[in-house]
Amino acid sequence: MSARLLPAVAAGSAFLFASLPAWAAGALDGDVEKQSVNMTAIAMFLVFVAVTLGITYWAARRTKSAKDFYTAGGGITGFQNGLAIAGDYMSAATLLGLTGMVFATGYDGFVYSISFLVGWPIILFLMAERLRNLGKFTFADITAYRLGRTQIRTLSACGSLSVVALYLIAQMVGAGKLIQLLFGLDYAIAVALVGVLMIAYVTFGGMIATTWVQIIKAVLLLSAGTFMALMALSQFGFNLNTVAEQAVAIHSLGDKIMGPGSFLADPVSAVSLGMALMFGTAGLPHILMRFFTVSDAQEARKSVVYATGFIGYFFLVVGILGLSAIVIISQHPEFFGPDGKLLGGTNMAVMHLAKAVGGDLFLGFISAVAFATILAVVAGLALAGASAVSHDLYASVIKKGKADERTEMRVSKIATLFMGVLAVVLGIAFENQNIAFMVGLAFAIAGSANFPVLILSMMWRGTTTRGALIGGFIGLVTALALVILGPTIWVKILGFQTAIFPYEHPAIFSIPTAFIAIWFFSITDRSQRAEEEKARFPAQYVRSQTGLGAETASSH
Repeated sequence: MSARLLPAVAAGSAFLFASLPAWAAGALDGDVEKQSVNMTAIAMFLVFVAVTLGITYWAARRTKSAKDFYTAGGGITGFQNGLAIAGDYMSAATLLGLTGMVFATGYDGFVYSISFLVGWPIILFLMAERLRNLGKFTFADITAYRLGRTQIRTLSACGSLSVVALYLIAQMVGAGKLIQLLFGLDYAIAVALVGVLMIAYVTFGGMIATTWVQIIKAVLLLSAGTFMALMALSQFGFNLNTVAEQAVAIHSLGDKIMGPGSFLADPVSAVSLGMALMFGTAGLPHILMRFFTVSDAQEARKSVVYATGFIGYFFLVVGILGLSAIVIISQHPEFFGPDGKLLGGTNMAVMHLAKAVGGDLFLGFISAVAFATILAVVAGLALAGASAVSHDLYASVIKKGKADERTEMRVSKIATLFMGVLAVVLGIAFENQNIAFMVGLAFAIAGSANFPVLILSMMWRGTTTRGALIGGFIGLVTALALVILGPTIWVKILGFQTAIFPYEHPAIFSIPTAFIAIWFFSITDRSQRAEEEKARFPAQYVRSQTGLGAETASSH
């Protein structure tokens, strides 16, 4: 596939998008009342798609090598990468879900949103520079630097693909439901559109296109959130105390929204969720991959500083939006159904707030931004998954590091196509399932399988291939098994009366289990190979601090 094929994809996509109003008009038939179609949202959505397809065409003409495809040639600045990381990390759930949670629970929702930020100091102080100095294309380059290439890359690929698959399903289902609600479009068609665009961005434009789509999305999200917060605060004289006082007076929970409530009241669940979000962030493959797009370790550290600032700022904005929505939305009875419940549920609180403060025009803009957030996240996920298949499994495991770049890139594009089709199929299959647990499980797997192996391989001399392999798989299996045996799947989905594992979040058990297993199976490894791996640690440490010879990191 080359840049010459992109116009054909764009033409096909344009045909699909041109049919949006017609599809939207006929999306809901029979006894179901047709939803109103926001033509402003559709127009802005089409503009965003046109711009990003243009960027993809531009990027495709500049993607000549594997380095260009995987890491944008290492030419992204720290500021640009920080924006891209923020765009990759802040999904539609950030705007819709977290704002809705603050709207429903107040303080608890705000604390939950801040939990997504706590993993970034770990990345900043412990990992950022080491990642850039040791890695090349994927984080498996680092874990396999002095350990067994075949075993560790296989483990890393399994962990990466598990996280990517779960995250992709959640994003695809979210995209389908969001577009179905906002545009009146059929769910299956909505999911298919997301899949087509994801495949186009990654297959033709690689990391260059993905990066700029994420940057545009981050700018749109930050700008829209800031504008909405200012418009909302203007109704209270820009006084947060006034917002809080009126919210307490109106909300059904009263002054309880200003303090800890029943959400995650169980301390085990609270700590477990916090651990999953903290350590899982440092193990997400699509986030770790972004550190290889900058020129050196200094730019990598700058990336984290900027990303942390942008993400932290937006979570503060989310708190303001959720609190303001409690007061402003209550003044608009048209946002509530006959049963007194918010139309679309609490996740639509930010959309109703957008219409209240900016009318249909701003609602259309926010709708397009929400869709842009999904496209940016799924593009990053698809690229991370394709990289795990082509670079870690095909080039390093199957071909033993002897694959040529052209063939490796072809495998990556085939993997992207396969993942896109699979994501669409699974997105449609999981339409009516509770997919909330998938995001939590993705973080738990990232924190239990990826993070322990990654951090110990960089920081602890005693880590061996046997320890990393057994411990990593134990962490992966433990996280997966405990979620299946927990209340979400065992009771709510499978229909059993009582859960075998009583907690929804397994990280407090699976993460320590992984660390202990890696430690135990490493210290009990008395083989000659283990001694050789330990002897290579000083050289790895020097390279992690200086970056000397970082380009050869994946050749071991």
